[in-house]
Amino acid sequence: MERKEFRELISSQHARQVISQIHLEPGILELGLKEALGRVLAEDITAEVDVPGFDRASMDGYAVRAKDTYLAREDKPVTLKLAGSVDTGSVPDVKVSKGTAVEISTGAMMPVGADAVVMVEYTRTEGSSVHIMRPVSVNENVIHAGSDIMVGERVLQAGTRLTPREIGVLSAVGVQHIKARNLVVGIISTGSELVPPGSKLGSGMVYDINSYSIGAAARECGAEVKYYGIVRDNRPYMEEILGRAVDECQLVITSGSTSAGAGDMMYRIIGERGKELIHGIDIKPGKPVIVGIVDDTPVFGLPGYPTSALTIFNEFTAPLIRHTLGLSSSRSTVRAQMAVDYHSPGRRQLLTVGLVRGQAYPVDKGSGAITTLADADGFIEIDPRVEMLDAGDEVVVTLMGDVKSPDVLFIGSHCLGFEALMRLLPFSVRMINTGSTGGMIAVRDGIADMGGVHLMDETGKYNLSFFKTFGLDNAVLVKGYLRDQGLIVEPGSDIVGFEDIVGRRMINRTRGSGTRVFTDMKLKEVAKKRKTGFDELCAAIEGYDTEARTHSAVAASVRLGRADVGVGIRSAAELNGLKFIYIADEEYDFVVQEKFIESEMGKIFLEVLQSDEFCDSLPAGMRTYNMSGKVMDNDM
Repeated sequence: MERKEFRELISSQHARQVISQIHLEPGILELGLKEALGRVLAEDITAEVDVPGFDRASMDGYAVRAKDTYLAREDKPVTLKLAGSVDTGSVPDVKVSKGTAVEISTGAMMPVGADAVVMVEYTRTEGSSVHIMRPVSVNENVIHAGSDIMVGERVLQAGTRLTPREIGVLSAVGVQHIKARNLVVGIISTGSELVPPGSKLGSGMVYDINSYSIGAAARECGAEVKYYGIVRDNRPYMEEILGRAVDECQLVITSGSTSAGAGDMMYRIIGERGKELIHGIDIKPGKPVIVGIVDDTPVFGLPGYPTSALTIFNEFTAPLIRHTLGLSSSRSTVRAQMAVDYHSPGRRQLLTVGLVRGQAYPVDKGSGAITTLADADGFIEIDPRVEMLDAGDEVVVTLMGDVKSPDVLFIGSHCLGFEALMRLLPFSVRMINTGSTGGMIAVRDGIADMGGVHLMDETGKYNLSFFKTFGLDNAVLVKGYLRDQGLIVEPGSDIVGFEDIVGRRMINRTRGSGTRVFTDMKLKEVAKKRKTGFDELCAAIEGYDTEARTHSAVAASVRLGRADVGVGIRSAAELNGLKFIYIADEEYDFVVQEKFIESEMGKIFLEVLQSDEFCDSLPAGMRTYNMSGKVMDNDM
């Protein structure tokens, strides 16, 4: 099949102009109030009743004539005769006349003759009389009919998105059914490698993310979503499902099969069956976007990578849906400072970032990583002329939903043990995984409160010596826990030590990680025994330069047969059903800001770290020891 090239990418501004010319006409759907949450009203709602519908008491107490209480004092109360009582939901059968009072409940209808309520706290009963110890003014503690909503008043306007607050108002005026604007959006995921969540995941297969994330995003915009499932890379079947979707929906969104690859077909189908409006936008992530019209129905073809797909939906598709339903297309923005330097790719980019205390941290793990968006609070739009964003530069962050600022920022090496610790802390922690070196730098620069580290020096000691290397004068080392470090291999492997790695396929860890330092130290020992150079030895190991970001990624590579061996921790091996060969104890410690460790949260952190509950919650191959929770002098 002929491969198409992206010869002319249009700018994001031009793409928005093209999309703004697409006209969608919403339908009208009648719904019961219980099904109305999140919908957009198609018509004004006018009250047909007063709210409240009668004068009622706002407090428990006694309904009185206000002027009968004017002389009341705590030391000289006014005594009134009890004429009866009124409960909520009943019509009073008593009246209040001069010198009388009626006991009344909150929300109950005011009896004839009463114009105020004395709170029960300022009364004392005695037989058939009540002593009033404090005067009230006319209308005090009384809610009058129609004071909240009057008959004929417009209570909600067409185009209002119904939240629990609006549904409460509709209930108050007696509305049982509403007419809502309705836009049916069809969702199609393409790709022969996709399987539904919950299915067994075979080799080379991945779970379908986009059906669920894009469908949820469309619903969040107020649309009704119709799912068409997974469509394999088969053109006749793809045409059949697309044809059904454009007949049944007002807007169709597909993901995958939009690029210029020889196996990508969606752009061909849209171009041949309808009119292609856009194919390719000069933006990262998400260049291979296609927008067209098929049988008078707009079709958006999003990239297959989850981050790209959801980012492009939010930037280009969501505004169209919201505009069609009469909702605002504007999104909240905040100003922040870049926490680190960032090199831009030279074309317009939507860079996902996390926000902590006014600092923006890039969290982009690549278009294929859905956790990029799970970790993100928003994105920065970077102009193609900008080559570099420096730490400290002011940026505008477009927010993705509600942003909750954490109590503590952790940057460093990822570990399941620290996740167990987080679950026991009574405050929120934001975790950004950068490796041990990144943790040291983030704490040194005052960005993070703490970081997880496991760096071994040439003497075989962990972490403390690196304080001088990184200039950590503002921090202390808190001893953490021990982890079993070793080789991860297939169950039937004959590998027993580092000497056996030479000539085998290896998966390594990223440079700067503690595991990479440990691996290189052990391989240098092997090179010395063999009387060969370290670089020469590494050149004989296939995959030495292939890097994985986490222990889990190392184990997955071995499990899937892409590598024969990797270095990691016991828990990662056991979770993947692999053999673990113990080599040494690794010390996973914490580099912590001095001001944090001296704070109340810092004291709680140390207590939890030394607790039996934390010890019992650690995964296999990890354990606390007599040094856990000890604060080390960085001059040692």
